[in-house]
Amino acid sequence: MIIVTGATGQLGRPLVEQLLRRVPAERVGVSVRSPEKLADLAARGVRVRRGDFAEPESLAHAFEGASQLLLVSVDATGPEAVARHAAAIDAARAAGVGRVLYTSHQGVSPTSPFPPMPDHAATEKLLAESGIAYTSLRNGFYASTTLQLLGDALDSGKLYAPEDGPVSWTTHADLAEAAAVILADGERGMAPFDGPTPALTGPRALDLSDVARIAGEVTGRPVERIVVPDNQWRDQLIGHGVPEPQADLLLGLFRASRAKEFAETGPTLGDLLGREPLDLHGFLTESL
Repeated sequence: MIIVTGATGQLGRPLVEQLLRRVPAERVGVSVRSPEKLADLAARGVRVRRGDFAEPESLAHAFEGASQLLLVSVDATGPEAVARHAAAIDAARAAGVGRVLYTSHQGVSPTSPFPPMPDHAATEKLLAESGIAYTSLRNGFYASTTLQLLGDALDSGKLYAPEDGPVSWTTHADLAEAAAVILADGERGMAPFDGPTPALTGPRALDLSDVARIAGEVTGRPVERIVVPDNQWRDQLIGHGVPEPQADLLLGLFRASRAKEFAETGPTLGDLLGREPLDLHGFLTESL
């Protein structure tokens, strides 16, 4: 049985839907904090059980009988994130899970200025030391982030942000489908990736000037990209009510992109999908 965590999220839910196209429902289970939110999946034959990484005792029942576990990284950073991932890995080992697939990132690095990247590096280290077979999905940067970065720029016509660098924007939908392909292959005894995968990315790496240009093309409303100093941008965020730790995290994204930590592209995602991944123009056309 394949168990998917985080199945109510932007990645987990479409991943389950993709799995159900490839694997019988009785071979699919989900581990979620609020099972009542997935009553529709239960009605379709998916096993829905409560599991919370913050409550390790809940995971034995949630992971019971799993041949593969899709471990979706938590929406947290720092020691809290790593501790929750460690709890899930420990529970997977205790449950006899055959393979863990972890949603890591193409920019994984213990020294990255973007806080989630060291967390991914620490989690990959835990997996490597766990004794469990694992696959680390080196996912590209979620294209949905561009919508947050654009903010009100479509109305104002001006996109203010610190200096940035190229990013391999990649959609949740494509990454969910690719993970489902790998999991379905695993159920047939195939393991195309052991350890970290190559970068799973969209076709091109684009910076915010490109994002602004494409957004203008899609909407017919030109957007000017304006670079502002790091500290000025951070102070503006805090002045608008963003907590300082969150402002620092967001600033880390720009610093990491300037170092080209998210610039790698490659063919692996397209190979898994059997088609070209959706590019940023296509994503923004669908989203704006």
